[in-house]
Amino acid sequence: MPNIASAKKNMRKTRAATARNRAQRSALRTALKRAKTAGASAADRLAAVRLLDRAARKGLIHRNSAARHKSRLATR
Repeated sequence: MPNIASAKKNMRKTRAATARNRAQRSALRTALKRAKTAGASAADRLAAVRLLDRAARKGLIHRNSAARHKSRLATR
């Protein structure tokens, strides 16, 4: 446990960011799975692309990774 106030604050910030990142990554993975199914609608694919763009912009995933996923969705 940290004793210094700034270290305590950093721990709180890290815990909040970790929870936020986990939720966003889970939502992204779910959207990708939904978009990759055989009967996926255009809306499902569009939602996945939006989440990929946002995740790449926020640094949740690498931009090349997002581009690769988008490319593979486009070829389906």
